Amino acid sequence: MNRPIGYLNHLLLACLLAGLAALLPDASRAATQERPDEELRQVLIDAINSSDSFEDRFDAEVWLTDMSQRLQTRVRNPEERLVILKTVHYEARRAALEPELILALINVESNFDRFAISSAGAQGLMQIMPSTGRRLAAAMELQSFYHQQLYSPELNLRMSGWYMRAVLDKFKE
Repeated sequence: MNRPIGYLNHLLLACLLAGLAALLPDASRAATQERPDEELRQVLIDAINSSDSFEDRFDAEVWLTDMSQRLQTRVRNPEERLVILKTVHYEARRAALEPELILALINVESNFDRFAISSAGAQGLMQIMPSTGRRLAAAMELQSFYHQQLYSPELNLRMSGWYMRAVLDKFKE
């Protein structure tokens, strides 16, 4: 029986991939099938159901689960971790930025410590100076602002997203 060359290439590729999968250690195959513990699973489900910055529930589930697993060594509390992730995603989308860019900057600036204070006095996840916080609060028309609020992930990330978008737009010209 004569088969087209494309069919043989696909069959060869399938066999090669099956062979490579068989060479993987059992632990690496099992890791992809591991389920989070029940408490973490419920926290993830609640976060997924309350997220409104994702295109759909599937995107929320994939992104939040993946990022939560990546950050579990930095932010041990699963509820706090998911608040940060949901807020990062929401504020990044709101400012037309990539959430992964914000996560990378948080990693460098504060190592995900929302109470971090730099030697210069910058505060929170994205290390905002209190004087910058006051200027941003005025520009964003926030009614009252106290520099202690920079420790709040929601306000810190909202201000940072707004500020990053303004700076990127200014230097894009």
